[in-house]
Amino acid sequence: MAKQLQTLGEFIIENQQAFPYSSGELSRLINSIRLAAKVVNHEVNKAGLVDITGPAGATNVQGEDQQKLDVYAHEKFIQTLTNREIVCGIASEENDDFITIKGSHGDHQNKYVVLMDPLDGSSNIDVNVSVGTIFSVYRRVTPLGTPVQLEDFLQPGHQQVAAGYIVYGTSTMLVYTTGCGVNGFTLNPALGSWYLSHPNMRYPEDGRIYSVNEGNYIHFPQGIKDYIKYCQEEEEDRPYTSRYIGSLVSDFHRNMIKGGIYMYPPSSKAPNGKLRLLYECNPMAFIAEQAGGKASDGKRRVMDIEPTELHQRVPFYCGSKNMVDKVEEFLARY
Repeated sequence: MAKQLQTLGEFIIENQQAFPYSSGELSRLINSIRLAAKVVNHEVNKAGLVDITGPAGATNVQGEDQQKLDVYAHEKFIQTLTNREIVCGIASEENDDFITIKGSHGDHQNKYVVLMDPLDGSSNIDVNVSVGTIFSVYRRVTPLGTPVQLEDFLQPGHQQVAAGYIVYGTSTMLVYTTGCGVNGFTLNPALGSWYLSHPNMRYPEDGRIYSVNEGNYIHFPQGIKDYIKYCQEEEEDRPYTSRYIGSLVSDFHRNMIKGGIYMYPPSSKAPNGKLRLLYECNPMAFIAEQAGGKASDGKRRVMDIEPTELHQRVPFYCGSKNMVDKVEEFLARY
């Protein structure tokens, strides 16, 4: 008889002692994320049938065109997180400023803040390519009972208590960590339940895939140009394979399973890179490190960077440890 798969709810209960704070709070928070993910997944999967693809006619704080599904996912996650009485504030890629959330009694007793990219890679929706959601969770640092402040969000990545992503692809997966390893859960759409399909996910120490937008090659730092040439050389274990989807969640997910490196370097067009530290790089760095990988801005550990603004951008190199080490080695030459 086939072994019965463990559900996400059962997994949370069984492993709640590993979470350093109240297990009930973590359970409610993860439950709200998985519920919102199911709702967004439903919309993503019927995107070709209803009028929800294409631009929404507005731009976000980064000056990027908002897609209709960006706005939809943003609203659904905020609505679901707000209803669970656990979050005191939310910061989203789609909002200029953070959102303050009161409890049901009009107080500010909730302990957690969530930062998120509600729909990463949404420009790929129209062409039926995998997209995702990224989330990051911190305990607030300001006193309970007071409205949440910017400093609650501007915490270095090593202060995260949970982080994860949802990938909406051929199957829908929720992958997350609370600092005790990384586990992946696949949605059974017929039952609406998430099942533990990828326990204790680990990055291979070495990989053979590099993921970078080579269309920007001419604008990259010399160290990155040299590293890309290194990846393409005919050697015993090379050339490596180039794979770039253009959705951070999808590229990261593939590289964690198969072994590889994701790179978004600075360029003459984007001197600080394009990815946001707080709701893209930090959560992915937390997951990578918990899976035995590494995340760097080229010089230092991503999760040690002290944030100075909500939508701060940083260069990002993340993946199999030996590959990230090699990139740092190339960058250090210049």
